Amino acid sequence: MKKIINGVEYDTLKACIDKKFTFGAPGDPKGFEETLYITDDGRYFIYTNGGAKSKYVKEDIVPIARESVKDWIMSH
Repeated sequence: MKKIINGVEYDTLKACIDKKFTFGAPGDPKGFEETLYITDDGRYFIYTNGGAKSKYVKEDIVPIARESVKDWIMSH
C-alpha cells in the first residue's frame, strides 16, 4: 500500500518491516494486523488492516514519531 501524507510518501513495498503484531486467527472477522515499517530516510509508519468486524475495517497507513515507537511496541 502507498499513501501520501503531508507531502511524504509512505510505501509498504519500499520500506522495511520492523515489528508486526497479529491479533486473531486467519479469516477471523474481528482479527487484525499492525505492522511497523521504517523508510530508508528513517521515518516510521504503521500499516493496519483487519477483518470486517475489526477496528481496522479498511487498510491504512499512519505515521508515528520515532520517539513514540518504543511506547507503541510496549503497548502490545
